[in-house]
Amino acid sequence: MFMGNPEAQGPPEEQHLGPVVRRREQITPGTTDQRLLDTEGGDSEWVHTDPWRVMRIQSEFVEGFGALAELPSAISVFGSARTRPGTPEYEAGTRIGRALVEAGFAVITGGGPGAMEAANKGAREAKGVSVGLGIELPFEQGLNPHVDIGVNFRYFFVRKTMFVKYAQGFVVLPGGLGTLDELFEALTLVQTRKVTRFPIVLFGSAYWGGLVDWLRDTVVAQGKASEHDLLLFHVTDDVDEAVSLVTKEVGR
Repeated sequence: MFMGNPEAQGPPEEQHLGPVVRRREQITPGTTDQRLLDTEGGDSEWVHTDPWRVMRIQSEFVEGFGALAELPSAISVFGSARTRPGTPEYEAGTRIGRALVEAGFAVITGGGPGAMEAANKGAREAKGVSVGLGIELPFEQGLNPHVDIGVNFRYFFVRKTMFVKYAQGFVVLPGGLGTLDELFEALTLVQTRKVTRFPIVLFGSAYWGGLVDWLRDTVVAQGKASEHDLLLFHVTDDVDEAVSLVTKEVGR
């Protein structure tokens, strides 16, 4: 399980590169995303390699669409990989996963440990569909054991498309930068009407309260967003309310 600063971790024991697994001396440095996004000044080699990368990106979309196309209605649950089992946050994630299945939904997470594992665990215990969308990282996490359908991606942007395309809403548990990235991507898509009827629920008012205050008192107050944008999400500490809020707007 990944805890703490990833830069402080030792080399990974196993590396997942799409369908390829590398171990020990065969592990390669960096990630596919890193090689795509890092460019050397004056180096024109990318002209010859990037067109081929498009084929790999296309194949990831095809694999993801093929694996998830027949999912029932689903909700994506996000949260920190550092959430420890046995904590109130972990237990809340498990209860949310279970309650979503009982409400008739599949559960989609990032497939990792912590809060993601908790939601997948709840979904599996309720005998529902438990999905994990993993990502190639330099500090390998792997899919947690409660995932029934798992897809490992090389590219973050392909993975993020799957989170939105195959979910009817988001429940966001306390989390770090990755969780914030997914949250603000979802808010932007709803705000710009790229997606519609897409409820977003933040679970944990003590954790999210400071962010909500900053959005209201700084971002909205300075005219960088509108008061209406604060209605794009709900904040709650109640599992039943979270599930009700995230599912009630979904046409079933």
